[in-house]
Amino acid sequence: MQTESNRIGFLSDLQDLLETRKSDRPEGSYTTRLFDKGTDKIAQKVGEEAVETVIAAKNNNEELRYEASDLLFHLMVLLTDRGMRIEDLVSELKSRHK
Repeated sequence: MQTESNRIGFLSDLQDLLETRKSDRPEGSYTTRLFDKGTDKIAQKVGEEAVETVIAAKNNNEELRYEASDLLFHLMVLLTDRGMRIEDLVSELKSRHK
């Protein structure tokens, strides 16, 4: 059985990368462009990806996996923009599980 840190290890690493991209704003980075557009545009992108995920769920699992990955990525960008981390969501979900 995996430990909790192993279960979200890659997501934590990705979150670290997003935080670095937010602070360093490397030229040519997709995430830099997202951060430069601001919270409203990032949130709009999350909404678009959510709609695409819902549509994909009616099609096939391959498409669902692809779109859900986009949704999770853009949600993590939004969390980073707002000073939150994916681990904050894990904590919230754990607290609801009691």
